Amino acid sequence: MVARMTRSFGPGILVAAAFIGPGTVTACTLAGSNFGYALIWALVFATVATILLQDMAARLGAGAQLGLGEALMQGTSSDWQRWLIGGLVFAALLIGNCAYEGGNLSGGALGLDALMKDQSPGQSWLVAGLALIAAAAVLVGRYALLEKLLIALVMVMSAAFVVSVFLVGIDWGEWLNGLVPRIPDGGTLMAVALIGTTIVPYNLFLHAAAAKRKWSGGEDPKQARTDSALSIGLGGLISILIMSTAASALFRSGLEINSAADMALAIEPAFGDAARYVVGIGLFAAGLTSAITAPMATAYALSEILGGDEKRKSQLFRGTALLVVLVGAAISLSGIRPVSLILIAQYANGLLLPIIAVFLLYIMNRRDLLGAQTNSFAANIAGGMIVLITVGLGLRLILRAAGVMA
Repeated sequence: MVARMTRSFGPGILVAAAFIGPGTVTACTLAGSNFGYALIWALVFATVATILLQDMAARLGAGAQLGLGEALMQGTSSDWQRWLIGGLVFAALLIGNCAYEGGNLSGGALGLDALMKDQSPGQSWLVAGLALIAAAAVLVGRYALLEKLLIALVMVMSAAFVVSVFLVGIDWGEWLNGLVPRIPDGGTLMAVALIGTTIVPYNLFLHAAAAKRKWSGGEDPKQARTDSALSIGLGGLISILIMSTAASALFRSGLEINSAADMALAIEPAFGDAARYVVGIGLFAAGLTSAITAPMATAYALSEILGGDEKRKSQLFRGTALLVVLVGAAISLSGIRPVSLILIAQYANGLLLPIIAVFLLYIMNRRDLLGAQTNSFAANIAGGMIVLITVGLGLRLILRAAGVMA
């Protein structure tokens, strides 16, 4: 089964695996339980925007044979600019992904804890076990093996959340109303989090690097672009299913929901053990996939920014990936509430996104670097609209926090 899926999916599945992590599961659960179907439009927008931006990353990697970190370094004219841009990007990715990794490990452990119930060894032991698995996966470094593992986990996750929708049912009239863009009272922060958890900035580095490795001959990137749209479309569908489940089962229920694990407990009385197993398996798969891909993305970025021969890049890759896993595990074991950790990372992603997107658009218009893979006029318009919308949401969030607007 996995072998057949591998022929259909490629590096794009890493992107899908990365953004359907515990952050997505938690943000979508909270959005559905607190606002019903009202923010479905935000996930649809985020999915389409992710496909458009990752299409650029696929062309950059498969067609131009450049990682985004490499392109940024080659696209600047002076040493100080290279160090400034490289330092800012890497610092943002390292700090953000260490926090994100803590949330990934905590989220995956919550899923296992829900599955094991009384037999669970406890959150700390589960986090440590998941960290060991993630570290082993990235240190082994066999791309084909990682790709198959992530495809299998995404398929398990997909099945789990499809079943969850069938368990609770959907009010399709209300669901369709949720496609109309509007922000309910108190929903700005959640809209930013939903966009930040889907259009994850570090995935642009991950996808370009993985596409470069997969299509190392610099072939026509058509296959890479198809893979990207298919994989990310599947990921967006999973996110929408999660929010729809929470909206149908929990909106106006009066129950306090802080995580997807709480959603499993909340719907268990009505649907039996099936609810616990379905949500628990989905959350575990989400945590493990993102716990593997977040260190990979940071490691790709650093090795590309610092450069060097293949041996040096390999050492940088493994060292950086291991550092992210270890720091993430330490954060997860520190006692910080997993939900707070996850949501902080999503808000940060939402605010960082416009900056990384502007960098990407700049590089995608450098014909001296990309040749035929440069953006078309339509791609630039679409990318510019994504930047404007995300900047607008970020400014709205900042102004509301400052009390400037209601």
